[in-house]
Amino acid sequence: MSTALFTHPACLGHDNGPGHPERPDRLRAVLRALESEAFSTLAREQAPEATVEQLARAHPERYVEAILSIAVPEGERVMLDPDTGMSSGSRAAALRSAGAAVAAVDAVMQGWARAAFCATRPPGHHAEAARPMGFCLFSNAAIAAHHVRAAWGVARVAVLDFDVHHGNGSQAILESDPGFFYASTHEMPLYPGTGHPSERGCDNNVLNVALDPFAGGPEFRAAWGDTIIPAVRDWRPGLIIVSAGFDAHARDPLASLQVQTPDFSWLSRALVELADEVCEGRLVSLLEGGYDLAALADSAAAHVRALMRV
Repeated sequence: MSTALFTHPACLGHDNGPGHPERPDRLRAVLRALESEAFSTLAREQAPEATVEQLARAHPERYVEAILSIAVPEGERVMLDPDTGMSSGSRAAALRSAGAAVAAVDAVMQGWARAAFCATRPPGHHAEAARPMGFCLFSNAAIAAHHVRAAWGVARVAVLDFDVHHGNGSQAILESDPGFFYASTHEMPLYPGTGHPSERGCDNNVLNVALDPFAGGPEFRAAWGDTIIPAVRDWRPGLIIVSAGFDAHARDPLASLQVQTPDFSWLSRALVELADEVCEGRLVSLLEGGYDLAALADSAAAHVRALMRV
C-alpha cells in the first residue's frame, strides 16, 4: 500500500503578517524536502475543502460560520488574537487544511493508503471549540477524529501530539468523550500553559507528559517509549492520528527542548510499529508546529520516510 501526501497550494495563501513565525515558507520548506527521489513513491493528493458539516463535528456551527464569514481585503489582515491572524487567503487555507485531515482519514480507512501525511497550514491543535488561538483556526486533529467515527464507525480513536506546545484545543474538544484518547509530550512551563499531568480527561483518556526546559532526546524517547506508547497499546484504538509538530527541535526559536532529528525519526518509526500492532497500520499525521526552516524540513522528511517504511 502507498503512503499518501495531502497538500494544496491554497495553504500558502494564509498570511499572519511580516515577521510572524507561522509563515508560508514553513510549508514551502517541507514540500521542497519531499521533492527528492527518496519520496517519488508518495501518492500525492490535492487536499479538498472541508465541509461545514465536517467542521461542525468539532466546533459549534456558529463558530464555523463566524470564521468562514470573515472577509479580509487583499493585502490586509485581521488579528483574531495577538498571535492568530487571517488574510485574504486564510479561509481557503483553513478549509484545505481541515479537508486534508478528513481526506487522509478516508484514504487509510478505504485501504488504498496505509498511512498519510498532511503537509498543510494553518496548524490546528490550539484551536478550541469556539476560540481560535496559537496560530490555529480549526482543530484539524479533532475534526479528523470525529470524522472517522461519523463516517467509518470507528469507536476508539487516539490523537498523539509531539509538538513542543501542548495541544490545548485538541484535548479540550476530545477529553469529555471516552471514545477518544489524547496524549502529548510538551515543554512545561510554556505556552499555552495547559497540559499538566494531573489533567486526565473523563475516563483517564488524557495522558500528558510534561518535559522540563532543555530536556533532550533521552527524556523525549523515555516519555513516549515508557509511558505513552504502552498506554496506547493497552487502549487499542482503531486509528491513530498524529499531531506532528517539530518545534521540540533544538534549533527551534520558540522553545528550549533539545530534541534532534534522529529522535523524531525514532518516534515516527515507533508510532508506525504501534499502528501495525493495534490498528492494522492505519495512521494519519498532520503537520503542526516547527519554526526553524532547516530543522522543520529535515525532521518532516525523516517523519515521512518512517511513514513510508524506508
